[in-house]
Amino acid sequence: MSISKVEKGYFGQFGGSFVPEELQEVLNYLEEQFEKYKNDPEFIEEYNYYLKEYIGRENPLTFAKNLTGKVGGAKIYLKREDLNHTGAHKINNAIGQILLAKRMGANRIIAETGAGQHGVATATACAIFGIDCTIYMGKVDTERQALNVFRMELLGAKVVAVDKGQGRLKDAVDEAFSDLVQNYKTTFYLLGSAVGPHPFPTMVKHFQSIISEESKRQILEKEGKLPAAVVACAGGGSNAIGSFAHYIDTPEVRLIGVEPAEAPSLTKGVPAVIHGFKCLTLLDEEGNPSPTYSIAAGLDYPGIGPEHSYLKETGRAEYYTITGDEALEAFQELSKIEGIIPALESSHAVAQAMKLAKELNKDDTIIVNLSGRGDKDVEQVFHMLKKDEDVLKG
Repeated sequence: MSISKVEKGYFGQFGGSFVPEELQEVLNYLEEQFEKYKNDPEFIEEYNYYLKEYIGRENPLTFAKNLTGKVGGAKIYLKREDLNHTGAHKINNAIGQILLAKRMGANRIIAETGAGQHGVATATACAIFGIDCTIYMGKVDTERQALNVFRMELLGAKVVAVDKGQGRLKDAVDEAFSDLVQNYKTTFYLLGSAVGPHPFPTMVKHFQSIISEESKRQILEKEGKLPAAVVACAGGGSNAIGSFAHYIDTPEVRLIGVEPAEAPSLTKGVPAVIHGFKCLTLLDEEGNPSPTYSIAAGLDYPGIGPEHSYLKETGRAEYYTITGDEALEAFQELSKIEGIIPALESSHAVAQAMKLAKELNKDDTIIVNLSGRGDKDVEQVFHMLKKDEDVLKG
């Protein structure tokens, strides 16, 4: 099968499109339609309607007073994507893409999901518009995120448990792209993260940039100045690139991505092609994507968005790792002293912000993107903590 390499959609050396020629034609058409509609007044009006009336935007930028007081140092603000309908940032992109798919005449939607939040958001969007929906999810993830599987099915989606490979997010993406190659004439792939061949990373950033558009305006209203840093977790990179977007050209604002220590694609990855695009990727000795594991299913990916790879290579953004234990501690800390239960993914960003705040002055501010709420993780955390208690007792 011949592969077409397209010289566009690059961020430095990263990005591009490395896909079968017939699929490249589909992606070219997708790009054409995206460019046509993203600035179309009617499209923007409809998207803004759903942002406000359905998703519930704009969401607050909440001063975490108790956490700030306990940690010391800079003020910590939480961008409350957890308050969106469906409980995470994923719905911002799902609604944007479903409106595009509707205009393109798609009668079937497919998607991949790790933690299940993108799957739920996609199933929700398909339910609104009555479009057939199939979600690919790693078998391991269906087991640890069983509640989200039920939510997707309740919303009318077909959930396909992928047991190939590790049965995790990478394998779900593999299956989704395989489906698209076979059914591209009738199917729209609603990709959830800022990964994949061009134009997917650019599309996802566009629809997620509402996060930083709002937070920039909100922090100026509250503090009269820009934040010292913006902190977000990074798996594939959608919430992080959305959190960074409107600050990228403002060098005095530090951009800090946080990935799991168990899947450090940005801190230990090398340039390689995965899922039709080039990015920093964790490879094994044979040059294949390495097996990964994180307690947060949404961060369990051996690659990262191409723009994040570029931001890392150029030094515009900083990337750090947080262990599962550190994230679990932050999960409990925010719950106990702020009354906000964060997603395990978001807990990685909270943990890093707690470290960073101590290094900064009291006049400084940090914005943490609270990308999702932790309802989906409560049962998993319960069993993890119970297991730790049993070990201590035993």
